[in-house]
Amino acid sequence: MIKNNKTSFKLTAVALILGTSSLAHSATLDIEITNLTQAIVFTPFLVATHSDNHLFFQSGTSASNALQAMAEGGDISALMTNATASGATVVANPNMGLLMPGKMVASFSIEAAEGSMLSIVSMLLPTNDGFAGLDSWTVPKPGKYTINVNAYDAGTEVNNELIVAGAGGPGAIGIPADPGGMAGTGGSGVTNSEENMMVHIHRGNLGDADQMAGLSDLNNTVHRWLNPVLKVTITVK
Repeated sequence: MIKNNKTSFKLTAVALILGTSSLAHSATLDIEITNLTQAIVFTPFLVATHSDNHLFFQSGTSASNALQAMAEGGDISALMTNATASGATVVANPNMGLLMPGKMVASFSIEAAEGSMLSIVSMLLPTNDGFAGLDSWTVPKPGKYTINVNAYDAGTEVNNELIVAGAGGPGAIGIPADPGGMAGTGGSGVTNSEENMMVHIHRGNLGDADQMAGLSDLNNTVHRWLNPVLKVTITVK
């Protein structure tokens, strides 16, 4: 009986230790984000670790008002408010401004509770409602990981490819700016309608060769891009 009691006690103790370890498990993520494009600029990033019941966006569905504000004008405040309210851990604007072509966000860290997902979003300039998005990536075991991130169309604005002063918010059609300063003027608009109004992979900028007129204000030798648009390197510790 004494041996059985000792064995039972040891097994119970081991179970408690393992249970406590599992509950307490968390991770630190060291993250680097690199702009892979020729001439696209990224607005301030929003990065979050969150549970599987929170989403920044989902392909094939309508964009939320918060996603629309980010995708059309780079405004991450509503997405950040929603994420924080759901219990997410958030890092906003880790680059302290725009991320220029060929540049990398200085390495930053974010904490992740056990079972967390990682999401990252940022608007592409110059586009009407294009954004780069990593949607609910499951945080894995410790190690170093590289993810190529695609750009999506929020489906909330016609891709007319026109630079319009004051654009950038819901209801104001047009591209708010070309931070690189290589856009033209006087375009008549690439299109005035869109068939796909759901979040979907972006077709990319079309542009044209006429800097003073034509269909687009964007330059077809400068502003075109293909996926992926970002490289994200994550070290899980």
